[in-house]
Amino acid sequence: MDVFYHIPMFVNDMKSGYKIDWSDEASENLNSIIEYLSVTWTNREITRFFNKLDDRINIISRNPLAFPQFNFGVNIRRCVITEQTTIYYEIKKDSIVIISLFDNRKNPDSLIIDCD
Repeated sequence: MDVFYHIPMFVNDMKSGYKIDWSDEASENLNSIIEYLSVTWTNREITRFFNKLDDRINIISRNPLAFPQFNFGVNIRRCVITEQTTIYYEIKKDSIVIISLFDNRKNPDSLIIDCD
């Protein structure tokens, strides 16, 4: 797990595009994912997941309108990382806020989108 401890800091520092901020909820989601993956997946699978996450965060940073709107609000969008995980994010004036990394296997009613 220590190997991936730096991931949230890494994806916050985009080279170009919008600044990426992580909500407390999204940070907790990511930590839970890291814990789960470190127990159940191989290092190769974990690396593949984080490469996909990094790729999606870079796309969101450079082109936040690339992914479809979510029905809770005009600025809320969703981006599928894997069949199991979706990013929900809000477009702000000068930044993108990652609101949640949602486990798609959960009941959709358990998704709580807390934004401004």
